[in-house]
Amino acid sequence: MADKQHILLTGATGYVGGRLALRLLEAGHIVRCLVRDPIRLHGRPWLDQVEVAAGDALDLESLKAAMQDISVAYYLIHGLKGGKVDARRDLQAARNFAQAAEEAGVQRIIYLGELVDPAAKLSPYLRSRHETGYALRQGGVPVTEFRAGMIIGSGSILFEMIRYLAELQPVFICPSWFFSLAQPIGIRDVLDYLLAALDTPASAGKLIEIGGADCLTYADMLLRYSRLRGFKRLLIPTPFYAPHLSAYWVHMVTPVHWSAVLPLIEGLHLEAVVKDENARHIFPSIQPLGFDDAVRLALERVEQGQVETSWSDALVTTTGNVRPYEFKLEAGMMMEKRRLLLDLPPDPVYRAFTGIGGERGWLYMDWAWEIRGWLDKLVGGVGLRRGRRDPDDLRPGEALDFWRVESLIPGRCMRLRAEMKVPGGAWLEFQALPQDGGKTLLTQDAYFAPRGLLGYLYWYAMWPFHRFIFDGMIRALAVRAGEIAAQGSAHAQAKPPAD
Repeated sequence: MADKQHILLTGATGYVGGRLALRLLEAGHIVRCLVRDPIRLHGRPWLDQVEVAAGDALDLESLKAAMQDISVAYYLIHGLKGGKVDARRDLQAARNFAQAAEEAGVQRIIYLGELVDPAAKLSPYLRSRHETGYALRQGGVPVTEFRAGMIIGSGSILFEMIRYLAELQPVFICPSWFFSLAQPIGIRDVLDYLLAALDTPASAGKLIEIGGADCLTYADMLLRYSRLRGFKRLLIPTPFYAPHLSAYWVHMVTPVHWSAVLPLIEGLHLEAVVKDENARHIFPSIQPLGFDDAVRLALERVEQGQVETSWSDALVTTTGNVRPYEFKLEAGMMMEKRRLLLDLPPDPVYRAFTGIGGERGWLYMDWAWEIRGWLDKLVGGVGLRRGRRDPDDLRPGEALDFWRVESLIPGRCMRLRAEMKVPGGAWLEFQALPQDGGKTLLTQDAYFAPRGLLGYLYWYAMWPFHRFIFDGMIRALAVRAGEIAAQGSAHAQAKPPAD
């Protein structure tokens, strides 16, 4: 390995960047993460090992400050704004990044783009991704641009899409994009390439296409996943492309929102295979995995509860590009407050409310939450199927069913912001407040900021249901906290005495 380098990492709150940070640290590099809101990094196991710089690629001055003393900068920024592409915004961010890097004396920029023929008729998203690479290369800093096939890994959009469709549907009416040739690549291989570029001067100034060991269609991927899982699935081809209809269909039966999956489907419509040999010549030691092996590794991660990052970590939601941690108590805010005094310490209470959602459910009337999720899906919302990355571990900024973890104070407080379709802003906050005598006050507060007359009508229509469901929920949380405390006590008693 080359000497230790000072790295600037963008996209650290996203799927690839969140994993690359740890790989860079393990390789001995000094890592500075550029994020718009540093709170979103809280809970990352590597947070205390990195430098954090608050800034935005659209703010040139913040970029210049973050670039100081940096040798290599990773550009892992995706320009979706509420599921939509703003090409001018993307290009401005890339130009700012290139300019700041040049002025700071950065030696190289490493960019992760998309594996698609740029001469083909591209979707707005894919065109923007290629133009971003072009804008970065117009600066004075050499750029290594990796053009990667669709990524297979625990928590990736492609893997989650394949997993849910194959697990849930025995028969598929297949649009034409099911049969376009692609070359998906395992997340481990993507990280290997991104890391190896640091120690490979020959990669500077190069466009490098990377893909896995197999070229196959999306139909092949579904069938091969199904065989690995022991399922039999029937595919019925049709001549229709129908990307938007397909995206809404996937939206209804998987955790992936239509706005996130639409660019993937538009990419699947085009042939996306490696056509040059640069990767093999420049990085001969990297032998990409085949599709089956990448899927097996992803499944192992899911089954072991070791999903490091998820596609839903990125703030691509129906609420758009809003600040994820803004919370105000203003006139007109609707509030419901509930309190229970528990004869328990704060820790099991905190673990009870931070463990809700996902496979564990919402502890009370789960069927009602499921209905609310389906209604949200029907009107284009995110629904419940996003689940949670880990059954027990939680981080600020993560998706939690149709909520986003807005704030997390370890051992004390969790605040969720609603991302379902509602006519206003909605929050749900839990606290475990220590009291005298070793007791804990469990608080559960619901806030709603209505938007217009429809917002007020929505609140009053839902209030009777909320009152019943939230009353039951806080009681169920108290029971859950007691169970956690009892399990901890039993575990402590079962430990052998120290020598």
